[in-house]
Amino acid sequence: MTNSTTIYTGKIWTGATDDSLIEAFAVRDGKILATGSVSEVTESAGADHEVVEIQDGIVMPGLIDGHLHLSLGGTQLAHELPLDPVDDADAILAKVSAWAERLQPGEWVIGGIIGSGTLPSLNNVGFLEKLDTASAGHPVLLRDDTMHNRQINSAAFEAMGVTADTPNPEGGTYVRDERGRLTGALWELAGSVAEGVAAASHQDPKGRQMVALQTALDRLASLGITTVQDAATMLPHFEGLAALDAAGELRMRVIASMPIRPFIEAGTVGEDLFAAGKAFESVHVKPRFAKFVLDGVPTTLTTALLQPYKCVHGNTDPEFRGELYWTLDDLVASLRRCAELGLGAKLHATGDASVRQALDAAEIVRADANGGPAMQIAHMSFISPEDLGRFAELNVAADACPFMWFPSPLTDGVGEFVSDDTMASIWPFKDLLETGAVVAGGSDWPVGLPVLNPWLGIEGMVTRKGAVEDGDDRSVNIDQAITLPQALAAFTRESAKALGISAETGTIEPGKSADFIALEQNVFEVPIEDVHHTTVAKRWVAGVSTND
Repeated sequence: MTNSTTIYTGKIWTGATDDSLIEAFAVRDGKILATGSVSEVTESAGADHEVVEIQDGIVMPGLIDGHLHLSLGGTQLAHELPLDPVDDADAILAKVSAWAERLQPGEWVIGGIIGSGTLPSLNNVGFLEKLDTASAGHPVLLRDDTMHNRQINSAAFEAMGVTADTPNPEGGTYVRDERGRLTGALWELAGSVAEGVAAASHQDPKGRQMVALQTALDRLASLGITTVQDAATMLPHFEGLAALDAAGELRMRVIASMPIRPFIEAGTVGEDLFAAGKAFESVHVKPRFAKFVLDGVPTTLTTALLQPYKCVHGNTDPEFRGELYWTLDDLVASLRRCAELGLGAKLHATGDASVRQALDAAEIVRADANGGPAMQIAHMSFISPEDLGRFAELNVAADACPFMWFPSPLTDGVGEFVSDDTMASIWPFKDLLETGAVVAGGSDWPVGLPVLNPWLGIEGMVTRKGAVEDGDDRSVNIDQAITLPQALAAFTRESAKALGISAETGTIEPGKSADFIALEQNVFEVPIEDVHHTTVAKRWVAGVSTND
């Protein structure tokens, strides 16, 4: 860094407030020096400065994706068979067959995503036999759009050492039919067994991880993202990020969330991982959160709900409401331990019952002398009206992840299991904002939608619909639409608050890191239906252009 100052002029949305527009700001030593009118900023900058005039579009803070999976997303982009969530069984089999032809003997066919609407139709011995034929002897591991479940073939079972007599792993299910035969479906932590065996088969796991992370970071940077919260950071991910950082290739702030219990990826978890992760702390890598999983996903009846599931299976108890993975006492004890270790808590809670448990635990630990840890409740698709006000009251951030899954195979699939009354209240962003809650935007990439595009999410939070050209005019709980400035704030200012870095970034204000982007179009002046077409002309992190 030098002592020279650069003044940027143009149409600038600082993000400090929803309507904060200025003419100029100055950057020195990677930080914002001054903001305001051109004359005010010029006076603050002094004589030794240069001026960069940005005539088109608009300048705004760099985007923050508060919930994604760097390794999973990058690996999918760089190494794996791409499936579309609308693919039916025949399409999946054809793609597996074509992919298998390019592999060396013994290599796994790994890919996704299978749509939640398709997944139940594959859960049978007939599809398993067809998958065995299509894969030509290669083990197969295919992920669904929740990333909680897997579909594998007989060669994968053989590699795992799993037979029809093998007990289910703790926290997971090897799905069997009514005759006790394995169908190839793996639910929840059964998938981590397959993932571990598949990972062990890779010839150069470190090199593979490096390529995956770099691919993910490059894609994120192209979209204007300058900070991410990785939702499940395992030890190999830390090692890959550290190597990129040492090489000067990590031009992004990564807030790490470390699983406190066994996760869908095999590896070290809990306090052993927390201790190891601390060693990777750097300017760019910040191991700040523990990751909790309080329930599962609706499509396998593992989300914890206050109202019964729809009776979609003949053997399902009509009063069944899912299950909680934690007792309240255990959750409170672990949150207190996080506070002692200086870690925040990121809690996966997809049902209104699991959200309530998280808030109940927050209420208890907020009475502690230290106030408990920083907390985010992730996904929180469904929230009881009685609990909406508790987010702000208890200083718990709402991790709006997904930002919006439009009328899609996953949304439709969830609707097959969750009651209509509960579905009607999905993603209550407007109500949360009206209570004063922090609502942080996240994609959950590569979960849900096959395309990573925060601008599609920002648009969707306002329209509550998919892109016009998709041809699906249905809306999703449209009464919960928010304004464009509120949606932009969710991906800048509010995400920074949720991540505990609002003093460092998230807005264009004096003293903060100069993390900002120049857009090709002024998103405040185009029709809202065109926001998802936004492209990023240039991106700066700590005052340095990453496009040069």
